[in-house]
Amino acid sequence: MDERRSGCPINLAVEVLGDKWSLVVIRDMMFGNRRHFRELLQNSEEGIASNILAARLQHLTDQGLVTRAPDPGHKQKVVYSLTEPAIQLVPVIAHLGAWGRRHLPVTRELAVRAELLERGGPQLWEEFMDELREQHLGVPRPAGRESVFARLRAAYEAELARVPEEQLD
Repeated sequence: MDERRSGCPINLAVEVLGDKWSLVVIRDMMFGNRRHFRELLQNSEEGIASNILAARLQHLTDQGLVTRAPDPGHKQKVVYSLTEPAIQLVPVIAHLGAWGRRHLPVTRELAVRAELLERGGPQLWEEFMDELREQHLGVPRPAGRESVFARLRAAYEAELARVPEEQLD
């Protein structure tokens, strides 16, 4: 028996991604290149609990958005990777970030990547998805392109390094 409430595409997407943590975990894998449980747990801006993270990773794996494999560099660890369906969430996450920037009290350093994604539009999203495919799926991306991941990280780090205006007064 199918436990889904309806065949509506929005309902189905919400059933997969609509809990409090799934998109945050995907975000951290995309924009933080966090691929190990400990990295996801310790670097969470929102402070996800370990049992919740374990449950979300299991859910995302069960839904086909994340894969889990032994880490070739460490016998005791596993490495998590985004699948193609998760990578195709980049435009959705870009739109969510743009909406959040416009309507919610964001912090500058955490909003800068959303701003760059919004300004870069579909072309930048495609380049970023190609880069994620290379990182997570081993698919080589077109040669000669600047790393979108590096640009997003540099913008974030530049915001962190800025002296807050209120300290200049």
